[in-house]
Amino acid sequence: MHSILIVDDDQTARYGMRRALEERYSITEAASVAEARRAAASEPPDLILLDIEMPQESGLDFLRELKTKGNEAAVIMITAYGSEKVAVEAMKSGAYDYLPKPFEVDELRLVVAKALEHLDLAEENQRLKRQLVSEGQFGAMIGSSRSMRELFELADRVAQAEVTVLIEGESGTGKELLAREIHHRSNRGSKSFVALNCGALPENLIESELFGYEKGAFTGAAAQKKGKFELANGGTLFLDEVGDMSLATQAKVLRVLETRHVERLGGTTSLEVDVRILAATNKDLAAEIGKQAFREDLYYRLRVILIKLPPLRQHKEDIPLLVEEFCRMLGAKHRRQNITVPRQTMDLLAQSDWKGNVRELKNVLESAVVLSRDDILQPEDFPADFLGKSGQAMSGAAASPLEAGDYREAKRQFEIAYIKTKLREHGGNITKTAAAIGLHRQSLQEKLRELGIQAERE
Repeated sequence: MHSILIVDDDQTARYGMRRALEERYSITEAASVAEARRAAASEPPDLILLDIEMPQESGLDFLRELKTKGNEAAVIMITAYGSEKVAVEAMKSGAYDYLPKPFEVDELRLVVAKALEHLDLAEENQRLKRQLVSEGQFGAMIGSSRSMRELFELADRVAQAEVTVLIEGESGTGKELLAREIHHRSNRGSKSFVALNCGALPENLIESELFGYEKGAFTGAAAQKKGKFELANGGTLFLDEVGDMSLATQAKVLRVLETRHVERLGGTTSLEVDVRILAATNKDLAAEIGKQAFREDLYYRLRVILIKLPPLRQHKEDIPLLVEEFCRMLGAKHRRQNITVPRQTMDLLAQSDWKGNVRELKNVLESAVVLSRDDILQPEDFPADFLGKSGQAMSGAAASPLEAGDYREAKRQFEIAYIKTKLREHGGNITKTAAAIGLHRQSLQEKLRELGIQAERE
């Protein structure tokens, strides 16, 4: 049974709402915000019916307090007639809905039922997300290795907390994907996610991008422009490659984090901003502090929670899972729905150190999908140099049947290479190929199905 907390200083109003709802829900009452605060702390309700006009402390302030602390209860504001503007403000502050007095009993029951249904759906969504995390998936990121599952569980826990997160990891490990999913799972998930790559802009442009500027602030400033802090107000600002900021810009960012106010370049007005910061870097910021290249005070402001993304070479057991998922995605993108990777190719993929990490793996697979003549990705479909020391193997050495340890595997490799070569020589024509190699057309078709070879006409 869902629990409801009714907060109203009018005893008659509380009585009426209780009588309308007590048959289906567990009801608790509070005559003031102070009482409501104690009741919510003692037994957190699923839904709060909260009057805006309360003595001593307003219901709107209590609503903001609840949302700031991450309280997940659905809140329906009870407003006086003609106070629609205040109700709209309440919705912006996180209320699910509002009811203007006087209201009908059926209207109250309907709004409460819809709010609790919405709450149940949100809880089921969170349950499914937690299940995916335990199975090795975090949004667009996947990994069933122990290190990745532990990382996903940590990220899932901190997503709901209003804390700054610093993500460290090499290029291509998925730092922005992780940041986006943390934002998506947070209380700000419906608000803006604004990203800025601090390493992609020259120093003189970073500040104007971050803080914005007024018209005429400098040559070329033909109109006012809002900065990233303003654009992310109420949501999340992702500072990628934060270690590439100059010391001067670091000092200004630190001030914004401390004061929660920002000034546009050339402006005189201080603007309040409510932004959660997620930062990422491919540098060791602790080492950068020792080189006096990064401010220590900013570092500790950013790393309230530190998440380290491991390079792909440290969790190679995830490569088959990643390859399978990328082949599915790339097959759909390039209209190749049945892309498969045989064991020999998978073994070669697992041998690489992948200096470009997951991004490099995806790009190399896409190249192979585009260049392959059928839906089976053989070693010869990949660029010869992408595996470094394994490049020679990819160019043909390890693809030779003579290198196979098992007779049946050697025979299979020979048949695949032989038939694919003959098909190419005859433009993918099965009838001509069968005649050339001394097989009946039906026999060749059966062999193609057995080996997973798809003939393509030129």
